[in-house]
Amino acid sequence: MSTEEKESVEQTESKTELLPASADAEKKTSIGLTENVGGMLSYIFIIGIVFLFIEKENRFIRFHALQSIFLTIAVFLASVVLGFIPIIGWVANLLLGPLAFALVIFMMVQAYQGKFYKLPFIGELVEKQLDSV
Repeated sequence: MSTEEKESVEQTESKTELLPASADAEKKTSIGLTENVGGMLSYIFIIGIVFLFIEKENRFIRFHALQSIFLTIAVFLASVVLGFIPIIGWVANLLLGPLAFALVIFMMVQAYQGKFYKLPFIGELVEKQLDSV
């Protein structure tokens, strides 16, 4: 093997040594997905419910699934309350949908990046719920 080939192999080996740092993001869960993909998919409401019941070990996916469910319930309740307020509530209700959609997309990105991003009030409730289980 020539010295150039040896250097190339050594560089490749040194690059693969860096991979275990990102291997945490690639950690498989009991549902067969990586943590970040499972967390991201949890923000799709039905999938979040399914992941909450199926995934028993991975706290990251359980956190995002439960936060997704709490967020959906909060948006639904806000929509119902705003629906009873004439004119101003109706206008606010029209804005609530796109804002909730943008928040869900933001949360999906945060979960895909592997972050435990907690929403101000809902995140604390989720933490307490997960700790009590």
